[in-house]
Amino acid sequence: MFWIIILGYSGSPYLNGRMVAVLFYMPRLFVYHAENADNKGFCRCGEGDERKIYYAIGVPSMWATIISGAIMIALNPGLFQSGGWLHAKLTLVVILIAYFFSMGHYYKKLLADDCNKSGKFFRFYNEAPTILLLLIVAMVIVKPF
Repeated sequence: MFWIIILGYSGSPYLNGRMVAVLFYMPRLFVYHAENADNKGFCRCGEGDERKIYYAIGVPSMWATIISGAIMIALNPGLFQSGGWLHAKLTLVVILIAYFFSMGHYYKKLLADDCNKSGKFFRFYNEAPTILLLLIVAMVIVKPF
């Protein structure tokens, strides 16, 4: 158990740094893409970045985070008796994972030039991970219930 925790915490800055790039930078690329939809040259450059961030960084980081978190919970199932905070945190994590997959959806729509969302929509869309991550951290530190 101790070694899994060490691996989880030592890998966290690496994985979390990569996930931050995905969760916060990719929606910003969507803003640029949506606001410059008529400039195909600009969109082609952005599409390459979007693809690399989602598939090369995001997908492996997401799975590594899910697997390491599941192992840590499996090794310490008593956490589920420590209160409702873990249930709330895991619910928020599931919502964050759904957000991640929604980015893949919007990436494919933008790639096919079939997305009717505006740059303003993606600016608000970009705020969702901030709110979710603040709530997740609050659940872990404060343990309100």
